[in-house]
Amino acid sequence: MTATTITKTVFLNAPQDVVWAFLTEKDKLARWFHPAEQDLKEGSDYTLLDQNNGLSKICWGKVLEMRPCSSLVYTFTVKPLNGAMTTVRWTLEEAAGGTRLTLQHEGIEQAAGEAAFMMLSALDAGWDEHFGRLREAVRALVPA
Repeated sequence: MTATTITKTVFLNAPQDVVWAFLTEKDKLARWFHPAEQDLKEGSDYTLLDQNNGLSKICWGKVLEMRPCSSLVYTFTVKPLNGAMTTVRWTLEEAAGGTRLTLQHEGIEQAAGEAAFMMLSALDAGWDEHFGRLREAVRALVPA
């Protein structure tokens, strides 16, 4: 991990298997992140779609590792990175009857070059927005 790794943690009032479904199943990804062409599968490419732009490709990569209900790692790029890949790692841990979900997004500086700070800022703000929507999506599915 470097000084340019984006790290975020959220506590969700849901068991790890429910949170896992929101990270890997296409219908649940659409509720908080972006619609996916298919469920995420280890070793397979994935594509997430921009629902605001005629369902064009917004981000994509390859699922590198899936340890169900524990961790998920995939490569990740967006159009401004011109195909240069970064790495997103999700870690799920039991926390007081809910789930502590941690995101680490790394490799942005290398992928973005001179535009690194602008890309870090944009991705940092984007993850904040998505985490807020994830919290709401989980809350709607798992009543308190």
